[in-house]
Amino acid sequence: MKAELVRNTKETEIALSLEYPGTDRNLDISCGFMSHMIDLMCSRAGLGISLKAIGDINVDYHHLAEDIGIVFGQVLRVIAKSQPINRYGWSLLPMDGSLVRVALDFSGRGEAYWKGSFPAEKCGDFDMELIPEFFKAFAREGGITLHIAILEADNSHHAAEAAFKGTGMAIRQALLPSSQDPSTKGLWL
Repeated sequence: MKAELVRNTKETEIALSLEYPGTDRNLDISCGFMSHMIDLMCSRAGLGISLKAIGDINVDYHHLAEDIGIVFGQVLRVIAKSQPINRYGWSLLPMDGSLVRVALDFSGRGEAYWKGSFPAEKCGDFDMELIPEFFKAFAREGGITLHIAILEADNSHHAAEAAFKGTGMAIRQALLPSSQDPSTKGLWL
């Protein structure tokens, strides 16, 4: 399954194509840190991705991170709705001295629940407070109930990496094909 979306605003220009299952990854993001994290998440999720994203980074990375989350969630929702899936996924991911727990449900009721903090406010010039902002936009637009908890954090980079990899692993598990009806209500997503 392949899904695509282009979103252009006064603050960002984003073109995203996702393929599931997929392995090819082509990322052109005007933020190296976000590029690294999205690449890790897609690798663990088994998603092929082509993403070109530029934004008003002369201000900061806020609009870019949030808008990538919006588009990513919207496109992933299309993929999740394309066939019966497992729906639920979870991961407990260690990254050296960091440990992150992720649980998600393609529930159709998108919201992110974030617990924990990063030891440093920045990784390079990237504000770490934007990581939860990315996941909030991603979960809301993807119709995903998403819980992420930083249980241990030896440094901010490792904690962020564990959150993105753990989310990718949970996505992979949730997108597995299922012969079971994903909802006992008879309506899903």
